[in-house]
Amino acid sequence: MIERMTQSDKSKSDMPRRRGPLRPSTRAFIREARRTPGYSLLDWLHGYVYARWPYLYISIGTDEHRLSPIMREAINFFGRLFPAREKESEPRTTFADTYHGKVVPLESARRLVSVGEEITLTDLEQVIPYALARDIILRNPDHIAALECPCRAVRENPCLPLDVCLIIGEPMASFVVEHHPRRAHWITQQEAGEILEAEHGRGHVHHAFFKDAMLGRFYAICNCCSCCCGAMQAMRDGTPMLASSGYVCRVDEDLCAGCGECIADCQFDALSLANGTLALDAELCMGCGVCISRCPQDALSLERDPARGEPLELHELLAGSQPIEMKL
Repeated sequence: MIERMTQSDKSKSDMPRRRGPLRPSTRAFIREARRTPGYSLLDWLHGYVYARWPYLYISIGTDEHRLSPIMREAINFFGRLFPAREKESEPRTTFADTYHGKVVPLESARRLVSVGEEITLTDLEQVIPYALARDIILRNPDHIAALECPCRAVRENPCLPLDVCLIIGEPMASFVVEHHPRRAHWITQQEAGEILEAEHGRGHVHHAFFKDAMLGRFYAICNCCSCCCGAMQAMRDGTPMLASSGYVCRVDEDLCAGCGECIADCQFDALSLANGTLALDAELCMGCGVCISRCPQDALSLERDPARGEPLELHELLAGSQPIEMKL
């Protein structure tokens, strides 16, 4: 095997070594937690458990673990015993508010993994329409780790490959590499882009994930399929864990040949064929754009839908302007 050392690898190789019982990435997580307004010790413990044991966490959450029913009952019991106190000035939060994904088309995902400088974008209510975890704060954005997808890994017959979850920036990227050396590895921004391209080619959807326990901000891009993804499973069960990209698919009936090539790759079951005519269920469409590249007639496109929130267009947000219509 030929080993390659990129500039990004060199910077990561200079990370401090372990001193005492805590690993360097754990100490970095603690330091960042202390700098994060409103981030409590309980939040940190939750985030540590989630990042340290993601496969157990996800397997229980997706009912793939034998302890799932017991844990669900325990959570409901303690929820009734210690109900959350909501401030009158704040909206009531749900599970989906604490952990959710934003659908991003391929080009938007590419931009998220190719950031050239540290960025801080906060209070993105229109882009991330949830009450919690709606910041984009990237420290060392060129530090990217490819992690074996917990949602796929806990399934009996998962989609392959597994290492398609992209953990972006510090302290999260170092944490998963240091704590999961057999399941995570460093990649370059170019390699991250190649993973996105390959997953798009497989018909999988890019989700930018936000979690309150992960410092209340964006931390990963997952490449999701409806058969394995826990968030998509939750959506089917009625928990709105995914936000639309801000776009919706449009069909040019004059160009559409009714071949149905696009239908199999629609992860949200928004496309169907009836009597040779392609039908779009706009309510189900999340604007991922996967179907666009499947159409041999170029009859499909993505168009802005203001009712679905603003797109996560990083370059537009950094420029302080509003996202614009995008065609794929």
